[in-house]
Amino acid sequence: MAPGNAATQSSHVAGQIMVKFRDKGAAAGALRQHGLREGPGIGSTGAQLINVPAGKELQLIEALSRNPVVEYAEPDEQVTAATNDQYFPQQYALQNTGQSLTSANGTPVAADGTADADVDAVEAWTATTVKGTPVAILDSGVANVHDDIAPQVVGFANFVSADTKEDPKADPEDKYGHGTHVAGIVAAKANNTIGVAGVCPDCTILDVKVLNDSGSGSSSAIANGISWAAANGAKVINMSLGQRVSSRTLETAVNNAWNRGVVIVAAAGNAGTQAKIYPGAYPNVIAVAATDNRDVKASFSTYGRWVDLAAPGVNVYSTFPNHPFVLGTQNGRSTGYDIGSGTSMASPIVAGVAALVWSRSADTANSTVREKVQSTADNIDGTGTLWEHGRVNACKAVDGDCPQP
Repeated sequence: MAPGNAATQSSHVAGQIMVKFRDKGAAAGALRQHGLREGPGIGSTGAQLINVPAGKELQLIEALSRNPVVEYAEPDEQVTAATNDQYFPQQYALQNTGQSLTSANGTPVAADGTADADVDAVEAWTATTVKGTPVAILDSGVANVHDDIAPQVVGFANFVSADTKEDPKADPEDKYGHGTHVAGIVAAKANNTIGVAGVCPDCTILDVKVLNDSGSGSSSAIANGISWAAANGAKVINMSLGQRVSSRTLETAVNNAWNRGVVIVAAAGNAGTQAKIYPGAYPNVIAVAATDNRDVKASFSTYGRWVDLAAPGVNVYSTFPNHPFVLGTQNGRSTGYDIGSGTSMASPIVAGVAALVWSRSADTANSTVREKVQSTADNIDGTGTLWEHGRVNACKAVDGDCPQP
């Protein structure tokens, strides 16, 4: 897996595959025929993560698939990350007055935008009453020390380890930077005189580390993370990451979380084509494309009728770690706060809107939340062709008193 603001590549993790058996009692014998042993379960999917000799993954998948006790065998795909508050005037995604945009160091990054090409978050905040909706951020972690986002984190799990099991002793710190940026878009504290405001500033964060300190992960880690989030109270799961190849294990984890009542949101990808990216393309996931401050599709954004919604994803201001981090080194970003671009940034905006809807109607169903988020989106250019519904509108989704576009 990779973050949604990075180019997605199709390659599998060396030395491991995912296998689900029709008869668990026959698993050990079926594996023994190929010199293999049983492995740890993958979340709620019923599949196992099996260690195999590096370079033999596809050969063993083919051999195991011929065994009638095997329901399926598949590669463990690499996944990449699909990026009165001080910087609030720069947050056009929440309130667009047509302002021009700069980076944290003052460098101009975008000319004047289009007024109201935003998600009407400020108007939505006046309509919500229930606090603390938990949103799981499946990513590279969230900064442990950051006044704007660390206090919002109420639980964490780390699935970045040799066997992809949750390792409570593993360092959950975000050394890559992507997860902190995504988390801030969802739930950075508002009206605290510093930094930025999240779409749902009273939400809480479940920090689920599934991407390593280089911003990559695996299908099995994501499936484990989804299962953990669903079992630990998440109302919304955000995945700003993606892979080009579908996985039955990953889809099972998604479906199980949906069946437990969770709204699931994911980046559509940054290939600039219509090619499907997973988990975004699964039916029980809201796939999100990226737009700019003029409500125009970002040049990098994946698009197509399989994509559900659009949201601002170009030059989006949010939190970054208050220490050196990989994305900062690669792109010259400052610590603390700065802009990021990608469907990785668009996805958490939609996740935050879904959380606001939960906050308004805590006793509703995930299907109702999803329907409200999608059916109330603004019908901007590209709706029906570049994405199925429009650009998300937080105020309309929570039934607020919303201005006319």
